[in-house]
Amino acid sequence: MLPGLEAAELPADAIEVGRIADAWGIKGWFKVLPHSASPEALFSSKRWYLQPSERGAKTFSGTALLRVSEAKEHSDTIVAHAHDIDGRDAAEALRGARIFVPRSSFPTPASDEYYWVDLIGLDVVNREGIHLGRVRELLSTGPQTVLVLEYREGPPEGDALERMIPFVSAFVDSVDLPGRRITVDWQPDY
Repeated sequence: MLPGLEAAELPADAIEVGRIADAWGIKGWFKVLPHSASPEALFSSKRWYLQPSERGAKTFSGTALLRVSEAKEHSDTIVAHAHDIDGRDAAEALRGARIFVPRSSFPTPASDEYYWVDLIGLDVVNREGIHLGRVRELLSTGPQTVLVLEYREGPPEGDALERMIPFVSAFVDSVDLPGRRITVDWQPDY
């Protein structure tokens, strides 16, 4: 295991939130490429779980715990420093590592805000109770986010089809996370 890392088990609720891009400076700081435009999870957790990149050089194996001392925005990127990562060489050894954070350490969103990871897999129904599909992913189109649903017509083993619904208050009536359901003002033939 690399200096500054300790072997660890990946928490059951771990979510991949970014990856380490490269060393930044000479004092052990490193650049982080977040998977989200709002990387609050990186800032809220001081314990990051790392796994090596699927491709490229692997400087460690398995899951490692990295104890973060500071993470902050710098210009148009995120930079971080961890305990016992003391120089550029140590930071470069982390290059490409995938960063996971326990979902339980994410900041609590406001009452009308949701983490994308919490919406994936929810069933979507319209006001009439017609099932429109299940959220497969979300897309950021700039001005708004779009729910990408997967559904099937005909026999259950039929081909998967795709439906897109803007995730805006004009179309989304409610999100019931415990009930795993989103209710929308949308018709199947839109």
